[in-house]
Amino acid sequence: MNRFVLAAVVAISCLGTAVSAGVTEEDLANDQTSTDNVLTNGMGRHLQRYSPLETLNKDNVKNLVPAWAFSLGGEKQRGQESQPLVYDGVMYVTGSYSRMWAIDLKSGEEIWQYDARLPEGILPCCDVINRGAAIYGDNIYFGTLDARIVALDRKTGKTVWNKKIADYKEGYSYTAAPLIVNGMVITGNSGGEFGIVGEVQARDAETGELVWTRPTIEGHMGTLNGEESTMTGTLNASWPGDMWKTGGGATWLGGSYDADTDTLIFGAGNPAPWNSWLRNAGEKNDGSGDNLYAASRLGIDPKTGEIKWHFQTTPREGWDFDGVNEVVAFTDKDGNKRFATADRNGFFYVLNRDDGKFIAAYPFVKDINWAKGIDENGRPIYNEEMRPGAPNTSSEDGKGQQVFAVPSFLGGKNWMPMSYSQKTGLFYVPSNEWGMDIWNEPISYKKGAAYLGAGFTIKPLFEDYIGSLKAMDPATGEVKWEYKNDAPLWGGTMATAGGLVFFGTPEGKFMALDDETGEELWSFQTGSGIVGQPITWEEDGEQYVSVMSGWGGAVPLWGGEVAKHVNYLNQGGMVWTFRLPKQLASAN
Repeated sequence: MNRFVLAAVVAISCLGTAVSAGVTEEDLANDQTSTDNVLTNGMGRHLQRYSPLETLNKDNVKNLVPAWAFSLGGEKQRGQESQPLVYDGVMYVTGSYSRMWAIDLKSGEEIWQYDARLPEGILPCCDVINRGAAIYGDNIYFGTLDARIVALDRKTGKTVWNKKIADYKEGYSYTAAPLIVNGMVITGNSGGEFGIVGEVQARDAETGELVWTRPTIEGHMGTLNGEESTMTGTLNASWPGDMWKTGGGATWLGGSYDADTDTLIFGAGNPAPWNSWLRNAGEKNDGSGDNLYAASRLGIDPKTGEIKWHFQTTPREGWDFDGVNEVVAFTDKDGNKRFATADRNGFFYVLNRDDGKFIAAYPFVKDINWAKGIDENGRPIYNEEMRPGAPNTSSEDGKGQQVFAVPSFLGGKNWMPMSYSQKTGLFYVPSNEWGMDIWNEPISYKKGAAYLGAGFTIKPLFEDYIGSLKAMDPATGEVKWEYKNDAPLWGGTMATAGGLVFFGTPEGKFMALDDETGEELWSFQTGSGIVGQPITWEEDGEQYVSVMSGWGGAVPLWGGEVAKHVNYLNQGGMVWTFRLPKQLASAN
């Protein structure tokens, strides 16, 4: 081969590499402003779920019409909580039972399907859901119910690598959308009800090999490049005896990334067991019984996995108030860089983005009674009368004193993501108004078995509604408006610069509300309950909106007296895509 031909071959080879490079770190960083694709869970790694698109607005949203619908098919139509991704003319969606599809964006036709083929004996706590994927290079990544992370070729659906996060036989699983940062796939884990240990893992996106691990419970050792790095916290500083070994703190909702401070933010779930009397390491209110870092938000260095800061929302947690709820980075009206998170415990927190320090907290649901408020340091002022009593070893059933606590263990807000509008400066928070009878029981740890030590019954607070979508001012805690819904809300919201807030209901309605007033401007009946997360993008001058429809999740499994509000709802599995035709974009 002469040198001219060789040079041509090299040039073509290099060109081919450039063309097939796929999604880059820069693409992920610009996901919110690049409106022709949706590349990240949260429509930006800060999780604002906000689109700057204005083509679709308050005046013309009534002209939004279906473009296509795609059925997930089969008998596995249960709990579709995924957020779709859109890239290069293809939509990628995950579904229940750890499945994924690539769908042609124009026609709605299937390109490929992947089924994880789960083993017998998986132990998902709260339904067989999956919340979405991540994309980087020419790979698409998602987690499975047997606690694995899988990389697929985005064009063919063929497996590139398949790695074990943890042992599903011990109660581990994985349901969150992975997070991509600087060429690494960042994952958490699920299984807090089984006495597992929460952890964040970072892997090389190309090979799947571990870069670092960071447990979320004190006493456990992290790793970096295959070697032990540092211990999480200080052994037995806030846990009694050996209880830290099965301390819970699952990182089951995944994380966000704040590029301004180069920080990963992950939440840690409930401590294990639920019975807080077993975890009391000290009688004084001196932090010795806080059970770190369960029920906390952690700021983590993405390079090393070291914990930079932590903020614990519910020390010595005893009501299943997980600390996993998403942490959204935003800039307030005075130019301050802040984090916001709406906790299971019913309080909306504002933190400083530089160091995670507490700024303010406001109740966002009604009749909270487990705490009297939040003090100047961000710690709850407990109403100890509302802590379920210690197990009664002298009784036959061992039940301790029962209390009626508000909110219920499913939270003022559970997993369903809120959105933030850069236009209004408001957060749109899907919440639920309910409480629970709760009591503690004797419990001991057994690998792969439920590790609660508590019983409960959920009850609605009001006769006329449970679900409540609230528009909340993070500067004052004022609720500007509220949309009430009969059944609990269990899906995400999305805000747009066109003045719209999109969300769905368990009754199957996909809706657009006025972002300033809460007025309903448009709705469409999807045929099954919506527990998914909407997205929007623009193609050829037309704006599109998509959402998954398919009832399921934790509510029908753990509903208690709420069941009558939802037990008539049909399961399903559909991706609905809507468009605003060009000729109707200016029609009022």
